[in-house]
Amino acid sequence: MSIQERRERERAERERLIVTAARELAESEGWEAVTTRRLAEEIEYSQPVLYSHFKGKDAIMAAVAVEGFADLAAALRAARTAAADPRQALADVGAAYALFAARRPALYDAMFTHAVDLPFATAQAPPALREGFGELREALRPLARDDDLETLTETFWSALHGLLTLMRNGRLRRDDHDRRLTLLLARFSR
Repeated sequence: MSIQERRERERAERERLIVTAARELAESEGWEAVTTRRLAEEIEYSQPVLYSHFKGKDAIMAAVAVEGFADLAAALRAARTAAADPRQALADVGAAYALFAARRPALYDAMFTHAVDLPFATAQAPPALREGFGELREALRPLARDDDLETLTETFWSALHGLLTLMRNGRLRRDDHDRRLTLLLARFSR
């Protein structure tokens, strides 16, 4: 292994360490606790080392979000491909999405509610973002009929995200969450 290859590998390992520490800290204490000073302490590197990898907290949060989209895409793919039929696939994908948001609230916030410098809905979007959207699209494809599949997927995603966000923020009754999700899925699987 050349010196250059070793340095690149070490750099990638440090980046992984920074992103993992940020993700874990956000999940345990919230994004307010994630600062470059705190991350430097957590990973036992200086703040300048963090800044040599990321411009600041926002860039770290964007890296965490990309990682989250990869995780979400994998969860949605597993739910979709394990289902016996298209309606069940959509129901399972919706349930997997809701479960992801419930189990990983800080990660979900980095992906969807905090401002991050990532291009969405463009060809320049990172592959993990496109894959997550793609899994929603593929779950809807057999049910789309004459609807524009991209627009239908955006509408479904918006409705699903809206339900989850409103419920998480106390704007909707938590006790009726399952009924609302069932109703949403039934409307889109007709």
